[in-house]
Amino acid sequence: MRKRLKKAALAFAALAVVIVLLGCVVITNENEYKLIRQFGRVERVIGTAGLSMKIPFIQTADTLPRQILIYDLAASDVITKDKKTMLSDSYVLWRIEDPLKFAQSLNSSITNAEARIDTVVYNSVKNVISSMSQNDVISSRDEELSQAIMNNVGENMVQYGIKLLAVETKRLDLPVDNKAAVYERMISERDKIAATYTAEGQAEAKKIQNTTDREIAISISDAQAQAATITAEGEAEYMRILAESYNDAQKADFYSFVRSLEAARNSLTGKNNTLILPENSPLAQIFTAR
Repeated sequence: MRKRLKKAALAFAALAVVIVLLGCVVITNENEYKLIRQFGRVERVIGTAGLSMKIPFIQTADTLPRQILIYDLAASDVITKDKKTMLSDSYVLWRIEDPLKFAQSLNSSITNAEARIDTVVYNSVKNVISSMSQNDVISSRDEELSQAIMNNVGENMVQYGIKLLAVETKRLDLPVDNKAAVYERMISERDKIAATYTAEGQAEAKKIQNTTDREIAISISDAQAQAATITAEGEAEYMRILAESYNDAQKADFYSFVRSLEAARNSLTGKNNTLILPENSPLAQIFTAR
């Protein structure tokens, strides 16, 4: 009986030692912080991976994430500088930069941290967009808008031991209730711009066409004038040659003979024709001349 009691006591003592040893050991992973608390107050922060020791039953260990976290903000309406409503849907990348400040200000609560992030980032988004027109918001919806929001946040989260890495916009759109009206207005504006460009193009085309028609008319007029000049020169040359021909009596008789033959030929065009000439006809005189 005594031996059994002794074995039981040894086993109980060994179990107590194991429990005490396990209570002394703190295991810290790469992606976490360990906060060692004593009576609720943080005594020290463990930020390196490995094994650490603490006082069992007196000290406790809390865990905080060390990796980058993401918080998705609820979609909300914001108003631009030109009083136009837009729907903003963003998310935040953040991490715990100072675990001691985080624990002291937010009681080591991720939920409390997200509530602070939500308030600060929403106010920044609203302030930035309210200082820009709708067109400016749409044109800078990528890096420029995100950087403007980050600049507006500034160092507001440092007091909580939090570092904001980025504020990214998932969606920046028009509210459903007035999206159709805005689209119609945008289409109308684009149609007006297109009509203006079309009118300007038609005016320019008409100007070019008028210039071309004028140049063509001038070219035709010049060509006609040149043709008339050439024709007149040709007729003058013809008359000069004809006059020279008639200055000589033999040449004049020859040309009269040729013209008479041509007149006779033209009169006998066709079949079964007879040419009757009076005796005193110049053409008859050519054929009867001795």
